[in-house]
Amino acid sequence: MVRRIASQVHQQVSRLMRGEYIKTQPAWFQAVLDYPPLPLPPKAPPARTAYDQSDKTSKTARPKAYDPKPLPIAYLEDKIRRQFFRDHPFEAFRPTTLVEGAGVEDVHPIQGKEWTRLKQRGRKPTPEDAIRFTLNLHEHHQKPIAEAYTTAVAQFRAIRAEHDVATNIATLEAEHLGAVFSRGEIAHAFEKEKRGLVSFERREELDEGAIAARKRWKAVVERNEGVKEWTKGQEYVRLWKEGVRPTYAPALTQPIKELTPEQIAASPDFVGLQQRAS
Repeated sequence: MVRRIASQVHQQVSRLMRGEYIKTQPAWFQAVLDYPPLPLPPKAPPARTAYDQSDKTSKTARPKAYDPKPLPIAYLEDKIRRQFFRDHPFEAFRPTTLVEGAGVEDVHPIQGKEWTRLKQRGRKPTPEDAIRFTLNLHEHHQKPIAEAYTTAVAQFRAIRAEHDVATNIATLEAEHLGAVFSRGEIAHAFEKEKRGLVSFERREELDEGAIAARKRWKAVVERNEGVKEWTKGQEYVRLWKEGVRPTYAPALTQPIKELTPEQIAASPDFVGLQQRAS
């Protein structure tokens, strides 16, 4: 059976039954005839002839292919935003709240041709303010996009530099008057990083100390009565020259005669004695 879509299966089965390729009627065939499947969705393009698809004024024109994809949607603000964060990547790390609160932010009263300076929106503009100001200069002041972007970025940098200088001067004045500022999370993070680096530098030294501590051992020496000093083997050499053979284990060199189990158990080499006795 050739491949068919779902709404044409019963039609193909009907043709096969008429041609006697299918001898018995399927159990679902009558139910499908009583309740046929839905037709193709309306969004599907209908079949069109080559004449309808071609340009009627030109005989050599080829039919145009149907492309259901939507056209790309592009905004000039997105282009300005990409260029701004490409030039100022660290602005993306500034903390920004995403909570709107009770409602959406109201439209600023300064709009259109009245907005000629970025400082009119405040002394601490955001990147979005600089992007909107660039678009405002381009649309309402008829400036080229490159010139508008250069003007907006220059004013943005000047206001940010002014704000940083004012903040540093205010901090110095407050410290001079006795103010004490607590360390923030950034300072705590730097201190933890410093402590981590110090411990990382000493890790090799600490590892060597631990290895040396594991290698330490203490000899257990049995103290024997009699000899108090080391004779440097002189006694052993003297006996060797005189032909005296040492008897380290006399129980192994002497013959064993009828040892009792108590005597074997009391001997330090009772396993060897037991084997020799057997």
